[in-house]
Amino acid sequence: MKTQLIIFLFILSSSLSVAQNASPILGEMPQKFPETFVPEPKGVEVEVWAENFNIPWSLLFLPNGDALVAQRKGEIMRVPKGSHIQESFFEVSDIMAVGDAGLMGMALHPDFENQSFIYLMYTYAGENNALTSKVIRIKHDGNTAKDDRVILDNIPAFAIHLGGRIAFGPDKMLYIGTGDMSQPFTAQNLESLASKILRVTPEGEIPKDNPFPNSPIYSYGHRVVQGFAWDPETQTMFNSEHGPSGAAVENEVKFRDEVNLVVKGKNYGWPMVVGAPGIEEYEDPILSWNDAAFPPAGMVFYKGDLFVTSLGGQAVMRVIFEEEGFKVKKTERWFSTGLSEGVYGRFRDITIGPDGYLYVCTSNTDGRAKTRPGDDKILRIKILD
Repeated sequence: MKTQLIIFLFILSSSLSVAQNASPILGEMPQKFPETFVPEPKGVEVEVWAENFNIPWSLLFLPNGDALVAQRKGEIMRVPKGSHIQESFFEVSDIMAVGDAGLMGMALHPDFENQSFIYLMYTYAGENNALTSKVIRIKHDGNTAKDDRVILDNIPAFAIHLGGRIAFGPDKMLYIGTGDMSQPFTAQNLESLASKILRVTPEGEIPKDNPFPNSPIYSYGHRVVQGFAWDPETQTMFNSEHGPSGAAVENEVKFRDEVNLVVKGKNYGWPMVVGAPGIEEYEDPILSWNDAAFPPAGMVFYKGDLFVTSLGGQAVMRVIFEEEGFKVKKTERWFSTGLSEGVYGRFRDITIGPDGYLYVCTSNTDGRAKTRPGDDKILRIKILD
């Protein structure tokens, strides 16, 4: 109870700090596009692939066809190829799972066949027992894994708003998404690793072509980074992030969850701007929700479209672009029956399986949605047409 009270007072003071120190410039999306709700998309087949997980956060497949599922409380489960039964693969020894914190992102080394490392981002009790994030790597060892080394440490964390997504880009560099810890102005502070996209080598070193000298910061002004994706043709980078779904700032500014086209060294505005005001100093999102929250999470390009999972929106969103560039043509909320209602509940991560189909994990056992029999699940989505 004491811990919960401290967290509540911290969040309250942070929200008041925003209201007292800024009146964000609010911008809606400059272009309009149709958005549809599609509870049962045509030509799409959905089946339960595995079930009874405990707050799954990240999902990936090994080259041998095994699936790994990182669960927030610190255990990674393995689903062997050809099976639907989960087995324990690795457990983080120093995990501190509080609120949204715990074991989060997971990524494979870009040359996994020769360097069989798996990267993890999670929270632990740092200096003075302060909640802190770090990225480590473990070494694949048959049906289990063993500790290898720390890649990046001392990333500020909190029980909410801490980001957590990691992924390797086409440049074979590791990208790390962080959050503002309910302290919005950290997003504009280049001395803090909070509320940023970070970029390091597979060994944890700072690449020479990073935009800020001797810093892992790749871009800033983000709020809570939850997903990464790269267009396979152009290698253009995208991220998803949560906007202020509650009345966290002056004038009741809320919603404005975002999908961004990520450019090295650019400022994405939080908390100075929210949405897409079209100010040259800041990068506007390519997609933002003005009328209701759509807290996005994992994302992946598939068959030419961008697919984005949503937690509170309880949908898998298909983003269809115009033929040239990345202007949004239309969006479809698959498995959604309303702004915050869906057939399967909350979705956290999405990836492409070795069979060429989409795989998504639900996130209903985190206490923020009603659970369904077998939750949480991994679903296989077959697009047949």
